[in-house]
Amino acid sequence: MRAGRSAVFILGLAVLLLPAMVAGALPEGEKQLRLQRADGSTLRIGTVTFEALGDGRSRFRVAMDHAQFRDYFLSMKEFKCVGEAAEIHCHLPYPYARPDTVTETDLRWLEHALLFFYKRPDEFGARLRNGIYYRLEVTERGLQGTPEAVDLDLIAAPPDDLTTAPFNADERVAIEPSERAFTGLLLE
Repeated sequence: MRAGRSAVFILGLAVLLLPAMVAGALPEGEKQLRLQRADGSTLRIGTVTFEALGDGRSRFRVAMDHAQFRDYFLSMKEFKCVGEAAEIHCHLPYPYARPDTVTETDLRWLEHALLFFYKRPDEFGARLRNGIYYRLEVTERGLQGTPEAVDLDLIAAPPDDLTTAPFNADERVAIEPSERAFTGLLLE
């Protein structure tokens, strides 16, 4: 009988704590946005602020710290880029309207707000086919992004449906993170 009461108590406690554990999984408030290098060091490039909407979604606002970037005029357009000796990493703001909301299981619009492309310093023009899409995962400390290759030329024209994020898994290719100057993206 005692074991039965303990099991009921533990089950009841789990039911009470589960919503708090799930709700706490998506970040809240302002988080530091950092690019991570292979050696483990990071470069702070801005902040992302999350605001819970009460329906399982959070609104986000990305604020890039432009003091950390250099301006590059590439392919007749100005880009904000951070440079490493062998590679320049440029932010490409998603050019169309987006809802700027996420859920614990759907981070696509935030991923689309954090698009980058890379190029060597000696290459001319923007290399949009060299896109970097950071696939985000919820962690204990915040969000962690793993780089995936994507052709950003796909968004040169507006997608047919502006309510659907265009870069789904079929448009992205897994890459070895060490192939890039920045091996990941962190929001903590």
